[in-house]
Amino acid sequence: MFNFDDANRKSKEAVDTALRTYTDTARGFQAIAAEAAEYSKKSFQDAVTHFETLAGAKSFEAVFELQTSYVKSSYESFVSEATKLGEMYADLAKSAYKPYEAPIAAAVAKTGRQAPQATPAAA
Repeated sequence: MFNFDDANRKSKEAVDTALRTYTDTARGFQAIAAEAAEYSKKSFQDAVTHFETLAGAKSFEAVFELQTSYVKSSYESFVSEATKLGEMYADLAKSAYKPYEAPIAAAVAKTGRQAPQATPAAA
């Protein structure tokens, strides 16, 4: 027999989980946006400072050395920031999926089927 109280409770749990997930996801995207904005601001400031330094250079060799140093540090900074943002996105995806792991596993177990396994791509 269908139990309305049980269905109502499960429905409320599902809505609460969804709202919590949406809130956490929004916070994660806000943190990522703040990090990207901060990096952009710092990168722009570094570029302005670099061009001011270049303007005061007295020889071609000095310009070449300054430019080489700037490109190297900019690249390292970019790689570091890209790695950090990638980790933030991965953490966000994991946290968004976390509330649904148990219900999905329970549903799969209830049906008696196994969850599909990832297969390695053919090379």
